[in-house]
Amino acid sequence: MIRILNLYAGIGGNRKLWRGDIRVVAVEIDREIAKIYADFFPEDEVIVADAHEFLLENYRDFDFIWSSPPCQTHSRARFWGLGRNGRKPCYPDLSLYQEIVFLKHHFDGRWVVENVVPYYEPLIKPTARIGRHLFWSNFPIPPLNEPFEYPKDDLKKLQEIYGFDLSRYRLNGRLRRTVLRNIVHPKIGLYIFKLAFKGVLDDRQKN
Repeated sequence: MIRILNLYAGIGGNRKLWRGDIRVVAVEIDREIAKIYADFFPEDEVIVADAHEFLLENYRDFDFIWSSPPCQTHSRARFWGLGRNGRKPCYPDLSLYQEIVFLKHHFDGRWVVENVVPYYEPLIKPTARIGRHLFWSNFPIPPLNEPFEYPKDDLKKLQEIYGFDLSRYRLNGRLRRTVLRNIVHPKIGLYIFKLAFKGVLDDRQKN
């Protein structure tokens, strides 16, 4: 069985199409969002905690780690929107780069860190760019030449594309759209999962 840690899990867009002999531990700090994740993935263990600290304390227990730290302070959309609705400049959250450096030097399994394409030159060169996402990893991620649709405000379309019906949850329309826009497209999650999963299996077969 492959032990997987899914950090900053949200509602599980990246994890939606993962299959196989796997055990997934998902970490999400928002209790309500964690409940939604648990509804969609009842077979996973869902932990409400600070993902950044959980990684530091538990990384040795896993074979594959996926981390998607908060993207808001890196986002080009937020940068371009400064001055609107009272938005002010803020420091980029460098926990993103802390996790990349930490995993690179301390974790023996396969790992990937995901974030948005930022408004600045990335401080660490990414392994790949797919759509609006950058990925840092310790395994190759070849280009994925497939168009992905990212409707911004059409809630029905977002739910159809990503395969998550949030209508039964007490979330206002704006929050539902935000939750859905923040996820990694399930097809991208599956593509990267297959690359990492195959690598883990190959490594185990050599031992």
